Amino acid sequence: MEEVDPFSVVCDELTLIGNQIRCMVAVDEVPKLAAAAEYFFELGVEGKRLRPTVLLLMASALNGSLPGSVAANVSNELRRRQQLIAEITEMMHVATLLHDDVLDDADTRRGVPSVNYCMGNKLSVLAGDFLLSRALVALGSLNNTEIVILISTVLENLVTGEIMQMASTSEQRCSMDQYMKKTYNKTASLIANSCKSIALLAEKSNEVAVLCYDYGRNLGLAFQLTDDILDFTGTLASLGKPPLSDISHGIITAPILFAIEEFPQLRELVNKGFDDPVDVELALNYLRKSRGIQRATELAIEHANLAASAIESLPPSDDDNVRISRRALVNLTHIVITRTK
Repeated sequence: MEEVDPFSVVCDELTLIGNQIRCMVAVDEVPKLAAAAEYFFELGVEGKRLRPTVLLLMASALNGSLPGSVAANVSNELRRRQQLIAEITEMMHVATLLHDDVLDDADTRRGVPSVNYCMGNKLSVLAGDFLLSRALVALGSLNNTEIVILISTVLENLVTGEIMQMASTSEQRCSMDQYMKKTYNKTASLIANSCKSIALLAEKSNEVAVLCYDYGRNLGLAFQLTDDILDFTGTLASLGKPPLSDISHGIITAPILFAIEEFPQLRELVNKGFDDPVDVELALNYLRKSRGIQRATELAIEHANLAASAIESLPPSDDDNVRISRRALVNLTHIVITRTK
């Protein structure tokens, strides 16, 4: 299959969406709130914009050709509504980053100082709340009850996932099933339900909507599994945050869970917690001797392949824009699991 750079395909439209979001979160009356809310939408800090890229490509993969430039053709009502889903999703995602950094007492995010580090916890939490409120206002403007329910369920999942991570028992912390449920709630639900929303706006069949959901769900799981692997294999420079961040905070992820299956004594360290750096090093020694990283990588690949399969199962099309967008979505599954940051 021909390689298609997913981000290049929609780069003009991503710029348009970035500008739209910056306008939506501008608050002239409260400059401090505006500065905090806009922080991760500033040029140079905004990152790859994975989620809007997925959603714009999904729209093209379903809609077929549009007259003229997609980015300029905002008069196309369907496309503009689908762009709004991308904007809503990105605002919700960044809101969770602001809240997570407070919960994790993080100093950096994406290689730059975090909002809570620069402006304090209170402003960071309020900025996250503000972004969520802006996202919900935009969601309401779609006048689509089914999509409102889908995206509202995402908010419930995000909170549920965070609580699952914070308040799990020793047994739950060592459960792969619990880990996958938490990962779906915290990461995959937003992408999955947003992809499904793109299909619903296009008035596609339930079968197509489910395939879009499956793509987002499996891409999200593959993305998070890779993130959890990079926490052990990455560097400060590549990650934009200190490595071993999860285990240092007592968060147990797939590599350690797989290592426990080979070295049950590792469970005792997990139950004890990782306040002592000596215990962290002991756990890492078990991990190095195990197939934990390899098995987590294999699981990420499995979910990436399932995501690609969902796109390949969509009804065939002769439209070149549809084909290019679908190739880009499939290539994105490879990019997600081979990235180094």
